[in-house]
Amino acid sequence: MMPSHDFKLRVVAIDDDEQHLKFIATSLSRENVVVSTSGSPRDGLELVRKEHPHLVLSDLMMPEMSGMDLLERILEFDPGTEIILLTGQYSTESAVEAIQKGAADYLTKPVDMEKLEQRVESLLLEVRRGQRCLELENELLENSQFAAMVGHSPAMLEVFHRIRRVAPHFRSVLVTGETGVGKELAAQALHRLSPVASGPFVTCNCSAVVETLAESELFGHVKGAFTGAVQDRIGVFEAANRGTILLDEVGELSLSLQAKLLRVLQNQEIQRVGSPAVRRLDIRVIAATHRDLQSMVKEGRFREDLFYRLSTVHIKLPSLAQRKEDLPLFERHFIKRFAEQYRKPVSGITRRAQALLARYSWPGNVRELENVLGNACMMTESETIDVADLPEYIRERKTIELRGEETLLTLEQVERAHAIRVLQSAGGNKVRAAELLGISRAKLYRLLEDSALPEVGVAAPENLRQEPD
Repeated sequence: MMPSHDFKLRVVAIDDDEQHLKFIATSLSRENVVVSTSGSPRDGLELVRKEHPHLVLSDLMMPEMSGMDLLERILEFDPGTEIILLTGQYSTESAVEAIQKGAADYLTKPVDMEKLEQRVESLLLEVRRGQRCLELENELLENSQFAAMVGHSPAMLEVFHRIRRVAPHFRSVLVTGETGVGKELAAQALHRLSPVASGPFVTCNCSAVVETLAESELFGHVKGAFTGAVQDRIGVFEAANRGTILLDEVGELSLSLQAKLLRVLQNQEIQRVGSPAVRRLDIRVIAATHRDLQSMVKEGRFREDLFYRLSTVHIKLPSLAQRKEDLPLFERHFIKRFAEQYRKPVSGITRRAQALLARYSWPGNVRELENVLGNACMMTESETIDVADLPEYIRERKTIELRGEETLLTLEQVERAHAIRVLQSAGGNKVRAAELLGISRAKLYRLLEDSALPEVGVAAPENLRQEPD
């Protein structure tokens, strides 16, 4: 970031009166103010797109396009620009219309240069303050990062504190939280702060493990153990020896696999499929899930002894809705990251876009926010993300309308209704909808199993049960 004393205020003046343009440029140009001019409103619009000025001075009455039309077009793609309209024929109605449409001021020709210079000085001071605020926000972002996690809300500071205390000593940890809250990042932080940080960190997605091959995937096999076993192969537990294994979505494991996992946790040993040899391990296990394992224990779908073994230490991550105060930090973090990744000069987000993101409920949590801002950074033509750069389902967000006495919905109903709205926004494409929501296709299918939703007044799209590619 450039220091404030090197900063230059960019001004674009647009007027079909060449003499007036020269007067404006001569009067305002100085060491820290650069003035560009255009005698045509269309050329001036292109100049604004190219220069991204802090201030635009535009005549009200011009051929081809009026200053009022020019005002609207500039604010469409760069709402942060200060625009002052100049006119030789002042009218109260026109002034009010200009201010309502977003003009910063409305001045009469001949322009009072002393007043205009004061306005430029005031804008210089305001932009410098904005730069300083940006510097402070970046400092706050740097100071609010823990491993690869971001947050300064009380809920996240407590999570960071627990990870610091647990990491040096744990053998098994249970990390829970909704889909997309950052459970894998928490697991990586635990590993990095543990005594085995230099060892391997291996992730096993339990929901993707095929039941018939699960034992081989987890514990490995020897040559000839089954058809197709043409050579010895280690499993994920052996791969993580002297390190850490993350069992992601551990609640998806079958009861038979849960029993085998319990033995590994108790004895720190495994047997490859087809081999009687017992292999000792030195391993730390982190189990993660978005499910309520205690309820699953009561329903007989998760072993009680395994649950107590895993949850000796329990770290619960809050949803994004429970820590909305971290939203500005995430916005700064993701915009900076994606601007560098896409090599685009995107530097911020407008207040009105921030307000819209703050009102949204974020059922897909941080992963959904990451997808939204990544897409916005890629698609925007401005240096600042605005409402138009956000997905349609957020721009046109509507609360679920309740009928009659219905005042409460279950979490399942809300999630399903939202999934259907996002699917409609994605034209029925389930792959894109899952990406926007920050969830797996498998979870999206589960949410859409009962798509009628008469109780919440949301109609399923006609192509809901089709599978577009």
